[in-house]
Amino acid sequence: MIEKRSSASDRVWALRDRSIQPKNRSRARTMRLSPTEAERKLWWNLRYRISSPTSHFRRQVRLDRYIVDFAYHHPKLVIEIDGGQHALQTERDARRTRFLQSEGYRVLRFWNIDVLTNIEGVLELIQSAVLATSTPAPPHKGEGKQSAP
Repeated sequence: MIEKRSSASDRVWALRDRSIQPKNRSRARTMRLSPTEAERKLWWNLRYRISSPTSHFRRQVRLDRYIVDFAYHHPKLVIEIDGGQHALQTERDARRTRFLQSEGYRVLRFWNIDVLTNIEGVLELIQSAVLATSTPAPPHKGEGKQSAP
């Protein structure tokens, strides 16, 4: 619904129908309420052990049509915790990773077993990714291409 409000600049306001939930919102909420053991362990460690003054991880975040396990929006970092089923769906995971990278995110993937048995090593990799310079945003369509002389 679009509503015209009188103001000095004659702006047009688009009002969102809040009775319609965005796709995957309820699924993301459900996933936040029932994390896997590896997700629960990593979440605790991300909240209490990663030292960054601007560190603010979120869990089960909707990014377009995907729900990622953990996202840190400022440096555009996504962390995915993969169970055994991901060994059978490598092409789907590759498409998902390509999409996230096209949005400017860096994607770190860890197996459940690594999080559960080697949390120190996982945190070291995450910490270095957080402290590293963020990846530049991908060029807009048509940018970055040079025209022929």
